[in-house]
Amino acid sequence: MLHHSSILIRIMLAFCLTWCALGASALAPTSGQSDTLQELIDVIEDRHYASRRYDDGLSAQHFVAYLDALDPQRMFLDADDIGGFNQWRLELDNAGRRGDLTPAFTIFNRYHAKLKARLERILDTLPATLEGFDYDVDEYLVIDHSTMPWAPDQAELDDRWRKRLKNQALSLILADKPEAEIPDTLTRRYQNQLSRLDQYNAQDVFQIYANSLAEQYDPHTNYFSPRRAENFDINMSLSFEGIGAMLQVEDEYAKVTRLIPAGPADKQGELKPSELIIGVGQGDSGPIEDVVGWRLDEVVDLIRGPRDTIVRLEVIPGKGKTDQRRVIPIRRNEVKLEEQAAQKEIIEFTDEADQTHRIGVIDIPAFYIDFEAYRNGDKNYRSTTRDVQKLVDELVAEGVEGLVIDLRDNGGGSLQEANQLTGLFIEYGPTVQIRSAESRVWRDGKRRKSRYYEGPLAVMINRLSASASEIFAGAIQDYGRGIIVGEQSFGKGTVQSLVALQEGQLKITESKFYRISGESTQHRGVIPDIQYPSLFDPQQIGESALDNALAWDQIAPARFSRYNDYRAILPTLTDLHEKRAANDPDYLYLQDQVSLAEEARTITALPLRQAGRLEMRDDQEQKALAIENKRRVAKGLERLATLDAEEPADDTDQLEAGDPPEGPANGEGEDQLDDVLLMETGRILVDTITLRPNTGLASRNIGAASQ
Repeated sequence: MLHHSSILIRIMLAFCLTWCALGASALAPTSGQSDTLQELIDVIEDRHYASRRYDDGLSAQHFVAYLDALDPQRMFLDADDIGGFNQWRLELDNAGRRGDLTPAFTIFNRYHAKLKARLERILDTLPATLEGFDYDVDEYLVIDHSTMPWAPDQAELDDRWRKRLKNQALSLILADKPEAEIPDTLTRRYQNQLSRLDQYNAQDVFQIYANSLAEQYDPHTNYFSPRRAENFDINMSLSFEGIGAMLQVEDEYAKVTRLIPAGPADKQGELKPSELIIGVGQGDSGPIEDVVGWRLDEVVDLIRGPRDTIVRLEVIPGKGKTDQRRVIPIRRNEVKLEEQAAQKEIIEFTDEADQTHRIGVIDIPAFYIDFEAYRNGDKNYRSTTRDVQKLVDELVAEGVEGLVIDLRDNGGGSLQEANQLTGLFIEYGPTVQIRSAESRVWRDGKRRKSRYYEGPLAVMINRLSASASEIFAGAIQDYGRGIIVGEQSFGKGTVQSLVALQEGQLKITESKFYRISGESTQHRGVIPDIQYPSLFDPQQIGESALDNALAWDQIAPARFSRYNDYRAILPTLTDLHEKRAANDPDYLYLQDQVSLAEEARTITALPLRQAGRLEMRDDQEQKALAIENKRRVAKGLERLATLDAEEPADDTDQLEAGDPPEGPANGEGEDQLDDVLLMETGRILVDTITLRPNTGLASRNIGAASQ
């Protein structure tokens, strides 16, 4: 076994050889970064909730994660490169404790050199390469890189690139791009990527390396370089002076992960989570700039701009649908507190006995509080709890039979507000438990008895309901105060804090949320009492979709009393719901949409034969059209010839091969689906009232519930 000094000599020799091979342009670490790495390791081992040592096992994970961060699609490095790097697989922990960044920069410089060589080669040969493509050959491009091995040699890398370029060219052809313009389009794309290589600096390398280590502890533990720390949370900057979308890098694309409630993109209605941004244009008619392969901060800078101006995003739905692109115009604006405020409405419907029912609905986009006004002692400060309290009073005064709290797409916010909002629906008691890395548990909740809304209650959640939403929904479910309906929630049950380092910041997970039942909301989220079909892919959206997410577990429950036990009537409620759903054309349409989306997710490779690609696209379009016409016929409407058609079909109508199918990505369609789910939730609540008359038909005004 080699002594550490021998290992260090070998590492330094490898670094020198690599430096000489790459030339003086190779990047090197600074002394400040070396000190920061040592400090980061000390902090993360001492304060992270998982209490995990940076040892050989974690070194091996860090090694793999760093390579994946650099070359996720296995397109630049080959097996020989990886073999040369393997000397560090179990040594990154030892090197890190010494502040030695030689492995990080040696690997990066090798990757950088191969990336540059590949891009230069593509640009030199692109016109001839495109002319040589035969779109009648039956071959496929693998799009699921999760199991793809490193290429054994340069020949395999060349073939992977040939297929990649062929797919890009075919996608442009099927998107009706004139073939004469395709060489220029791809040339600009790769020229842009090549020019950006010179912008990489030592800070970028350290950011990637340190963050690859931090994220091995959990996906919410992240390192921010000084540049990122100055503009902490680049996505939130988007939400306040841009379009209100959170982005992350996925392969060579900027992926939409979440929309800020009441933000410009959310109100525009077309942009959806998991879609990939491939182009950005300014104004109503400015040229669309290809942003494939760009750095995330550069994409964000292009999307941001002066308030009340237009930005146009060219997007693709994601996996398996690279030919289906749309351009979405969004007017930049500021997300204002009052636009995220809770809102009310009353829904009415008639049952089989011809009785009309009125149900109050309170939509809560976020758990907000005007901290500045609160700190300044303003007695009229805005908050979720204060706004909801007023809305409940108004709805009770209007004679509603029960309340629906709509938390769909609510990504969380103030923990204080989640606790206080729960207090509007219980007399008193704990609402959440928080466990620290030292295993200390403290409880928060409503400590004084006061008036509260005692009437029938239902809470709607979906896959994007997270954090504070899960605390509220979980507490309502544990107390038996209401029925939870919808989809399994996101599953973020951890608490982060910021730690300043010598250079940059570390966002670190230090605590974990638990329900009063003792169950964690982490990873598993909240499971509804009655589940609705979900258009969100759980493999792409949710805590369980994130690498290294902390596991679900339990602690001791808090002491509390249940208001109602719905377990006895849940089978009947579920049966009544399913019978209605089986005869509701809109609900059946939603189920068909989910099935179609699940089928599309099984695609792991794209045909590079043009006829096969058109056949695949036409098949998706025909299925989407079939389920739309199934819904229309059931509702007594005339069939459509195409999904874009405004007139009924006739014998002469033909499907246009170039028309992309609408469906889950269509904003108007989702609004209609939201309506059918909201109406069904109201009916479930009325069923609950009918089956359990003692749940409190005589709702009591909560008045001035304690804050």
